[in-house]
Amino acid sequence: MNYWRKLTRKEISERIKDALSKNVDYYERSILGIPASHLDEDVFNKDATFLNNAPFLKTMVDNPNHIGCHTMGDSEPFFAGTQKLEQELLGIVAEDILKCSEGQYDGYVASGGTEANIQAIWIYRNLFKKEFGANYNEMCILCSNDSHYSMYKAGNILNLDVVTIPVTENSRAITRESVEKHIQSAKAEGKKYFIVVANMMTTMFGSVDDINVYTEALIMSGVHFRIHIDAAFGGFVYPFSSNDGAMTFENKHVSSVTLDAHKMLQAPFGTGIFIARKGLIDYVFTNEAQYVSGLDATLIGSRSGANAIAVWMILQTYGPHDWFEKIHVLNYRSNWLCNQLKEMGVDFYHYAGSNIVTIRAKHINKELAQKYGLVPDKHDGKPMWYKIVIMGHVHIDHLNPFLDELKAIN
Repeated sequence: MNYWRKLTRKEISERIKDALSKNVDYYERSILGIPASHLDEDVFNKDATFLNNAPFLKTMVDNPNHIGCHTMGDSEPFFAGTQKLEQELLGIVAEDILKCSEGQYDGYVASGGTEANIQAIWIYRNLFKKEFGANYNEMCILCSNDSHYSMYKAGNILNLDVVTIPVTENSRAITRESVEKHIQSAKAEGKKYFIVVANMMTTMFGSVDDINVYTEALIMSGVHFRIHIDAAFGGFVYPFSSNDGAMTFENKHVSSVTLDAHKMLQAPFGTGIFIARKGLIDYVFTNEAQYVSGLDATLIGSRSGANAIAVWMILQTYGPHDWFEKIHVLNYRSNWLCNQLKEMGVDFYHYAGSNIVTIRAKHINKELAQKYGLVPDKHDGKPMWYKIVIMGHVHIDHLNPFLDELKAIN
């Protein structure tokens, strides 16, 4: 581990205090040129005693702006202290979790997985245009039917067609035959450049795509492609519950990865993470952002440094070993639930190493779904599946009453 180690609460507090001391202090300096300040003190009490023991809230009140990408050189010097902690966070994610070579990545804390996915597709659209002279109608986004709806948002925003691969009903897997068929159909329609999004745990099923199915079919077809991993759900789960290095930067075909800290890490909403191999983010530099030190290569622009600090705090509080242990506790509960469902004869889907269990809707009535907050695969029309997500607060004692009621209606 290059960056990731367990820190005490005191160590974390001291590191954040030191970082904030290296940011601009609007009381101590006459800062006249930037449209920024601490949170409005008439509304938010800057001197509240509790802030001294609440480093995340203190960062929120100090209000650092982390505009830009801090792995690329110059950034806004007013917030250098907390930007350094974001750099450490990105090192943990890129090197220690996703196995990227030291320093061979760029990235930033985004507003969420949707933005991070769009960021990746934006990069590859521009890459294909600049390096190969590709037209937009010669490119497409290639993903499975179970992929997140952000692929369709990206297609709409970036003027790209989306080609979806059907998954098998019971295994939720893409097949080599289907991928080859859809690539050939896309080629027949003039597609030459493929932006591939492979899933590391889908939102509804927790399923993981076989990335080799994509790469082998794409190489055989002779097309240009880049592969992005959507690990918005699975990025802080799957690397700890499997030994699948194919979905990390150990795989030469993986160009970028999305993660969401506001899911399994339980960080504040608005904490997605985008990581790409060094140099790729250059394709989306906004050169017109001349007033921003270091320019800007992010989709979001200005963003709260407090969110980056929150994720850094969580990972440093656990350290790699405690986090590994937490994921395996969740896996144990997921497997326990699956065993109970098997004994009851209830049809379900569970991908090994995932903390999502998805039950066939034929076993669930509306009242049971509403009582336990089960999420359907669709709200418009008749659902076919309902999912349970084993989060940290979902203990076996919470699952037992649900199972008793499920058994009573089956």
